[in-house]
Amino acid sequence: MVRAAVLPSVGSPLEITDIELPDPGPGQVRVRLAAAGVCHSDLSLSNGTMRVPVPAVLGHEGAGMVVSVGEGVTHVAPGDGVVLNWAPSCGSCHHCGIGEVWLCANALAGAASVYARAADGTELHPGLNVAAFAEETVVAANCVLPVPAGIPLTDAALLGCAVLTGYGAVHHSARVREGESVVVFGVGGVGLATLQSARIAGAGTVIAVDVSAEKESLARRAGATEYVIASDTTAKEIRQLTGGQGADVAIECVGRAATIRTAWDSTRRGGRTTVVGIGGKDQQVTFNALELFHWGRTLSGCVYGNSDPARDLPVLADHIRAGRLDLGGLVTDRIGLEGIPSAFADMLAGKGGRALVVF
Repeated sequence: MVRAAVLPSVGSPLEITDIELPDPGPGQVRVRLAAAGVCHSDLSLSNGTMRVPVPAVLGHEGAGMVVSVGEGVTHVAPGDGVVLNWAPSCGSCHHCGIGEVWLCANALAGAASVYARAADGTELHPGLNVAAFAEETVVAANCVLPVPAGIPLTDAALLGCAVLTGYGAVHHSARVREGESVVVFGVGGVGLATLQSARIAGAGTVIAVDVSAEKESLARRAGATEYVIASDTTAKEIRQLTGGQGADVAIECVGRAATIRTAWDSTRRGGRTTVVGIGGKDQQVTFNALELFHWGRTLSGCVYGNSDPARDLPVLADHIRAGRLDLGGLVTDRIGLEGIPSAFADMLAGKGGRALVVF
């Protein structure tokens, strides 16, 4: 029996309770968690913005130590440190075949499985495949990647989503070039990783936008050269900060229609707008045909940073070891499992960066 945060049904409060985990079967790995990040996607799962089978143990950004492995698992062994990969590629669908592994059609197939049971025998599903809001979890072998040498396990948890997403948004989706101006909307965990990644890319002016004035110091430590409090005049302020043109690149990390529209309006003619935030179906963004032609901007979605974790983790590790990427700078709260509901409330209120569950 291990402690876990269970979502009984969509819209219900999380329950911190004991669950029963089986031994790993063929092709599975049991992991003792060191830490798990509380991501906005977990909140989206709990409130129904994103759908998963329930009841479920949430949490998808984590790292820990291998406890045991099932038959056929050879790439990790008991005692190894691993990062959980919530979106493993199947290697056989159309998107995997053309190298777009972040769009794998079967990446979330494991979320429908039954991986554990509650104390009363109720079947539980593994959230986004990995069920990281628990002291231990059992996952498919392709859901774990070795932690790069020299990266502490607790810090490595952030590599599982926030950092891959923020880094990938800058380097793979928006393809920020040295000297370009970048504006990042939303200074949460992903936004802070995006700001750091823009700095690594050699961006010139780096503007952070958020509703909270209290996040300015966080944003500037992450690499922001300018800070704007979100308002009806945000796009105008960004144009003023970029020589009247607008930013070369705008990256939206919020997932709201109004913010996406402002990001678009803040982008220069011919620039790139990348949407990272996950919004609901009710968030409708409107453009007219003439402006699409006239502005010549590129608007693109960005899934998991358009990242391939197996390819990108070693690159991120090099940046961390060289001091260019500061994982600790993303974390504003270290909590236990019982603190997850408060972390959800803080996200809704726009407070803080990343909350990290430390086991």
